[in-house]
Amino acid sequence: MSDVPKQRFPKAEEDIRQSQGVPETPQTLSPTYRLAFADDDFLCRDELRPVRLQLELLKCEMKLEEEGIRSTIVMFGGARIPAPEKKATARTPVLAELSHFYGEAEEFARLMTMRSLLQDGKEDVVITGGGPGVMEAGCKGAELAGGRSISLNIVLPHEQAPNEYATPELAFNFHYFAIRKMHFLMRAKAITVFPGGFGTLDELFETLTLVQTQRMKPLPILLFGKAFWRSIINWDALAAAGTISDEDIRLFRFVETAEEAVQIISEWPTV
Repeated sequence: MSDVPKQRFPKAEEDIRQSQGVPETPQTLSPTYRLAFADDDFLCRDELRPVRLQLELLKCEMKLEEEGIRSTIVMFGGARIPAPEKKATARTPVLAELSHFYGEAEEFARLMTMRSLLQDGKEDVVITGGGPGVMEAGCKGAELAGGRSISLNIVLPHEQAPNEYATPELAFNFHYFAIRKMHFLMRAKAITVFPGGFGTLDELFETLTLVQTQRMKPLPILLFGKAFWRSIINWDALAAAGTISDEDIRLFRFVETAEEAVQIISEWPTV
């Protein structure tokens, strides 16, 4: 097998160019004549959903493999949390008060990226959803440290372009939430969760469920802002009701500052 020339067959790109240069006839203009892998209408059919799921998994995975990225530090959090200097634009007084977590997210990402760069920049790479709010703070902190961040955007009805601090060559766009979640967790060394809404809660509970059911190895799950989290979720009531065990509450820890979070991650036992 190793003696077979690599270019024995034409590359797919060559055939695409070749097919675009054929004369226009009723036959060549027919949709059936298009190369299957270059036919957007065909690839978007419902029957091709398994193929699209595979492509979304592979595109990001192959790029991260090429970049040699071995582990990530996940930053979940609200898109609506403003930077402190923009707190006056917050839609509610509570959001304005939560703006200080933008600063903590930025500082946390900066500290973790500095730690990453002390190695080879392939471990502890910050990964966010690539949007505004906490996600922007994470990308900004990584940039301030002179490093890179991974951004996993997703197509939404209201356009959410990557924030200006997202590293261009590591900015991805997704159609499927499920595949996006997989990429958040596949290389995760720690999960940090800042105040947020439905999306943040979804990501948090998905992670907790995976660890609780032992489908994912234990890792630091750090919730920034104890007062916020205790105000929106009655964790003790869940345990008292018996719907979760007392041990499940110990799957996560509350933190308030970037320095506190970095210390916990640094002290976490390696396997």
